[in-house]
Amino acid sequence: MAPRAARAGADRDDLSIAEVRSLAGISARTLRYYEELGLLPGVRRRAGGRRIYGPDELERLRFISRLKALGLSLAEIKELNAVYGIGGSTRAMLARLDELLARHRADVEARIAELEGLRDEIDAYRDHVGRRIGRASANGSRRKR
Repeated sequence: MAPRAARAGADRDDLSIAEVRSLAGISARTLRYYEELGLLPGVRRRAGGRRIYGPDELERLRFISRLKALGLSLAEIKELNAVYGIGGSTRAMLARLDELLARHRADVEARIAELEGLRDEIDAYRDHVGRRIGRASANGSRRKR
């Protein structure tokens, strides 16, 4: 759970870039880059031109972080923003997100299969090398799969 000060700050409507950076766990440069890409539209500015953020921007940044952690690219996240912006529909955006996540899951499954094959190949080669150097099977204590 976030510290009380962080939770209280998240409710404010006039957060500075430093405060948002700290609360969202990203750099100021990343924050500006997301704005430049259109991932963070409508950032307000003070009279002097300094950016100010509110709870909506903070929640969007957390959403972006979650999507990146799930393997989505910034281009895909931008596409989700566009789907939401065009239709104004959370349902349409979520439907597209579901499609993207299904594709990423399939990619992860394929990568896992590749890695399992690589692991088996490494084990077989270690056995081969072990026999050549007179060692008992290198994988005798290998975990059962």
